[in-house]
Amino acid sequence: MKTESLNALAALAHSRRLDVFRLLMRRFPDAVPAGEIALALALAPSTLSAALSHLRSAGLVTQSRHGTSLLYAADTEGAGRLLTFLWADCCRGRPDLCLPTFLTESDMADRTYNVLFICTGNSARSIFAETLLRDFAGDRFRAFSAGTNPYSELNPQALQVLRDKGHDVSDLRAKNVSEFQGADAPQMDFVFTVCDRAANEDCPPWPGQPMTGHWGQPDPVKATGTEAERQLAFQQVYGALKNRIQSFTALPIATLDRESLQIRIDDIARTEDFA
Repeated sequence: MKTESLNALAALAHSRRLDVFRLLMRRFPDAVPAGEIALALALAPSTLSAALSHLRSAGLVTQSRHGTSLLYAADTEGAGRLLTFLWADCCRGRPDLCLPTFLTESDMADRTYNVLFICTGNSARSIFAETLLRDFAGDRFRAFSAGTNPYSELNPQALQVLRDKGHDVSDLRAKNVSEFQGADAPQMDFVFTVCDRAANEDCPPWPGQPMTGHWGQPDPVKATGTEAERQLAFQQVYGALKNRIQSFTALPIATLDRESLQIRIDDIARTEDFA
């Protein structure tokens, strides 16, 4: 355990390798193509290849193949062994010495939860998610959405889909994530990214350390083809997010500890995308 942990710490001691590992943790449970990682982090292919090789050897990253593409994902079991070693050996098992308060909480209180959905443009996917949670969850959740680089207006096709589904769109608007990062902003209990680009970005930690998840969906705004094909892209994203949000609202949040809840959130990310 000590040798394995030393290898993992050495792998993470290099800034580029740490950036790769952090990105893959943000994207978990997704497996990400090497080219996308290189693009997101502005790394040369040779530099990325060396970083991934080192992280794999240290038990922090896994590799799989899909067709001709190599895909990489965070090895959460390896990361967990590293944390276990640090907790048991270095911290001597004392939460008062090492662990922030949120890691010692045994469960989530039964109350109203604040949920933020983040995308890049905040014009379609995150707006779908905000609206679905608001309308399906009753008083259990308060739903918000924002963009890391929001458009000035919401996508008209996205709004039409919501209207056709019977949702009220009168209060919807594009928002920047900065609105939810100030001292006066509501404290988030859950933060979900719903597009790959937003998850690739290195966002600052949220106050209160909310639960996080990545429920990435393709951008329907960029869909091509006939009018019917473009409309279908919006319908498919709406349906996929509806499935995830219905699964999320069915979770017995108040009875789950943080570890169990995080596992359930990650499982929802693996839900098949069908309308």
